Amino acid sequence: MPTNLCSDCPSGAASVCTVRVRNYDTKGEQVGQVNGLSVIDLGQFAFGHPSRITARVRMGKGEVIDIEREVELSGPIHSKGVLILSGFLAGRYVVDQPLSLSATLVFEQSYAAVEGDSASSVELYALLSALSGLPIRQSLAVTGSVNQQGQIQAIGGVNEKIEGFFDLCNARGLSGTQGVIIPASNVRHLMLRRDVVDAVRAGKFIIYAVETIDQGIELLTGVSAGEADSSGKFPEGSVNQKVEARLLEFAAKRFASTQQRAGLEA
Repeated sequence: MPTNLCSDCPSGAASVCTVRVRNYDTKGEQVGQVNGLSVIDLGQFAFGHPSRITARVRMGKGEVIDIEREVELSGPIHSKGVLILSGFLAGRYVVDQPLSLSATLVFEQSYAAVEGDSASSVELYALLSALSGLPIRQSLAVTGSVNQQGQIQAIGGVNEKIEGFFDLCNARGLSGTQGVIIPASNVRHLMLRRDVVDAVRAGKFIIYAVETIDQGIELLTGVSAGEADSSGKFPEGSVNQKVEARLLEFAAKRFASTQQRAGLEA
């Protein structure tokens, strides 16, 4: 595996690392790209590190393809988490229309097996960004499981994950805009290192706790998620309205394409 000498390590000394090789973004904005958080467990020692997760979308037959699963790098719990995303999208946005989406999700530059559902909310945020066209803040990293109702659920290794992203941001220089989004149900489990606590108290690093996907996507995009009114319509310009409009557009195009093929066969 290629390595390079760099000074982005927390120690400040040049050492062999892959911080630059893997191209983790800690500033700027990108559509369909979110910083996830993972834990590497080495028995008596565990540490967290970021993982870039990306999504691409187009018209299709309702498939959300997990590239890790396709190449047998995904465990059953992670695969279950990805399948839940289809249920969320169909149940919220296209109840009366077929889900006419073809999407791909991948952990970029991941060369080992991926297991667990703690990245399912991250993957959903990436999908919502790709569908809405709204960019995601790269200064934030995310962890959290999600269910079909859009509720954020607790995950393991929350302290190691926060500290892993903090170390990367600290090595590059804390800007005051960097931070993490975690499940609100994990707040009781926080036992962070003193340097992380001090940075949070000083306003140099932020820890957000969320209960729903809507709360998280607002933090990541800076745009209101939007709540449906009594007629089921989302506010114009909201994240949910943009996602719904894109999925309805896909459904209309798929129907038109099906009708066209039927006419040619006749």
